[in-house]
Amino acid sequence: MLEKLRERLQAHRPQRLTLAMPEAAVLIPIVNRREPTLLFTRRADHLNTHRGQVAFPGGKREPHDRDLLDTALRESEEEIALPRGQVELLGQLSEVVSLHGLKVTPYVGLIPPDLPLTPDPNELDAIFEVPLALFLDDCRSHTDVITVDGRPYYVPSYQAQGQVIWGLSAMMLVELLSEGFGCPVSLDRAPEGGPLRHRAPRRGPRHTPPSTHHRQD
Repeated sequence: MLEKLRERLQAHRPQRLTLAMPEAAVLIPIVNRREPTLLFTRRADHLNTHRGQVAFPGGKREPHDRDLLDTALRESEEEIALPRGQVELLGQLSEVVSLHGLKVTPYVGLIPPDLPLTPDPNELDAIFEVPLALFLDDCRSHTDVITVDGRPYYVPSYQAQGQVIWGLSAMMLVELLSEGFGCPVSLDRAPEGGPLRHRAPRRGPRHTPPSTHHRQD
């Protein structure tokens, strides 16, 4: 399964946004267990932004970062003590825009199981893993309908390990599932069955899914 994922992501052409704005990057870590898992973090409650939210390790690009992959690896090392040498890069996903006006580039990486990872208490409350099968089987609790400039997007929300995985992280997961695993999931259509929760309409480009911007290959 993971070898097929590697092949699909290497063939994938992620969308790049033409927007000029501050940049950030995240790492989507897949733990190479017999039954693979995805690794998530929970942001600390004392933070001014994103407090208590579930996210992938990552953050803003710094001037000394060589590129955005370097940003993702550096932030992962700082946040969860993940040595960059333990990350096998599988591919890159499309750039997305966060609610706070950051252009975020996701990278997918394979990491060994049982690394001595430690959350940085200045930024995180916890690190936890979720079986990849939960997402492959589309075990969403509900779907958030986020309307951007009049266009609805159907963003899954998952509950796992007592946490809620939704928003930008869930949008990245949709692309990973569809492009990396060939799952029939999309932000552009409602799933079959399951409750829908309509959130307040928004104006682009803030928090806009990648399909709403012009592509730059």
